[in-house]
Amino acid sequence: MNGHRGAGPDVIVVGAGLAGLACALDLCRAGRRVALLEASDGVGGRMRTDRRDGFLLDRGFQVFNTSYPQVKRRLDLRGLRLRPFAPGIVAHTPGGPVRLGDPTRLPAAAGSLLPGRVMPARDLAAVAALTARDTLLPVRLVKSRPDRSTASALARAGVTNRTVAEILRPFLSGVFLEDRLETSARFFHLVWRSMVRGTLCLPADGIGAVPAQLAGDLPEGVLRLDTPVEAITPTGVLLRGGGELEAAAVVVATDASSAARLLPGLVIPPGRTVTTYYHAVTRPPLTEPLLVVDGSGVVLNTCVPTAVTPTYGPPGRALVSTSVLGADRPGAGQAVLGRLAELYGTDTSGWRQVAAYTVEGALPAMEPPWPLSRTTRLAPGRYVCGDHRATGSVQGALASGTRAARELLGERTRLATGQQDGRPRPRTAGGRTGG
Repeated sequence: MNGHRGAGPDVIVVGAGLAGLACALDLCRAGRRVALLEASDGVGGRMRTDRRDGFLLDRGFQVFNTSYPQVKRRLDLRGLRLRPFAPGIVAHTPGGPVRLGDPTRLPAAAGSLLPGRVMPARDLAAVAALTARDTLLPVRLVKSRPDRSTASALARAGVTNRTVAEILRPFLSGVFLEDRLETSARFFHLVWRSMVRGTLCLPADGIGAVPAQLAGDLPEGVLRLDTPVEAITPTGVLLRGGGELEAAAVVVATDASSAARLLPGLVIPPGRTVTTYYHAVTRPPLTEPLLVVDGSGVVLNTCVPTAVTPTYGPPGRALVSTSVLGADRPGAGQAVLGRLAELYGTDTSGWRQVAAYTVEGALPAMEPPWPLSRTTRLAPGRYVCGDHRATGSVQGALASGTRAARELLGERTRLATGQQDGRPRPRTAGGRTGG
């Protein structure tokens, strides 16, 4: 897009991921002149989709949850042409594969929840009680519980170690990108609530359609692609290609490691790394839109995106997505294929790897006590937002960007009215702010 005409921006937002897009949109709607600077050739940050050989390849397997408040507020869900996953999973346990489904949405799944078929009666009751509390209690009560690890929360709920190890840990490892269930229980309860209340989907045009829709609502000239920022200066930002762009306020809305580079001294959490392998196959190993989780830990999860929405592949071809913890390494692809042969019960020797994406810092490590939200204001006119300032989710990124815009607008209002920290400042007879 073209740059701003006339006066320079009031605010520079660095990074056009979900947080930066939400922040820029709210500032524009409040009448501010905004420059949204993105280093890459497209919006979305870690939420992008590539097209290759007729396939849609999300940069790391992601699902879209319809229940998040920020999603409901900001996005046209019909415009995303969402297609749902089946309400359940297949978990591969030492005793073989088991299916778990939500009987309230899929009555045929009720049989899998008979005591002893998948888990003992005690665990069924414990999981049902936990689910009821998380779903029915006001969200403020869910958020206000004492924080602990997810593993501790499940134990306190009365779920046995065997059920956790064979079913819940394999599933939640793919959600949190860690296999010890050390993630904040507060976040776990909110995620559990959102999955029960919402639907897990894939957009017909890939996960990148989500930030693309947000970017489409920006005024002309706000977004500037291929514009990396080298440093934050006292008066704005220094562009990597040379030159300085000035503005009264700067919001850093990048990933955590980039934010720490631009804002020396910023404390950031460690990041979780994940690698997703995509394979093209002639015959899909699974025709149902189900997520398969691996109790052995060799892979996190696998699914057939073309079984969810055929738009992820060309006619006559299927796409298999498989995620593992950590970075890609020599021989990892073959190990994944070997495990997929066991999980799907099929010969995978003819499967063709289309791509492998390693996403470093895909999620922040949200160990307890984890604040669900924190201020974005670092200093006068300087802000930072992103999922690392809230929760590692679409909701967290959008909410953090929303908060940055709100806090920035509040500061501008206080300065304009002569207030500081919410208190009127003394004025001289001439109207200037006193010393």
